[in-house]
Amino acid sequence: MAKPMTKTQLVAALAEEMGTDKKTAGGALDSIVNIITREVSGGGAVTLPGVGKIYCRERPERMVRNPATGEQIKKEADKVVKMTIAKALKDSVNG
Repeated sequence: MAKPMTKTQLVAALAEEMGTDKKTAGGALDSIVNIITREVSGGGAVTLPGVGKIYCRERPERMVRNPATGEQIKKEADKVVKMTIAKALKDSVNG
């Protein structure tokens, strides 16, 4: 498995793809991340065409086990961020 692309590498690739400098590309990436964060933390969802859908899901209160002691403890309800991958991306990876 290849190493994940770093933010610096992503900004450089984005700048090359856009035909602009790294500062502009970095600003665009930061803006996109801020918009996604704001929307998902507010309970909404964001669809990135060709990539997938990022959304927040609430998990109910539940019983969990402490792996060190085996003790059952009650875990409060919480929220988790999920992502559903787009079919187009799955197909391009698999085919």
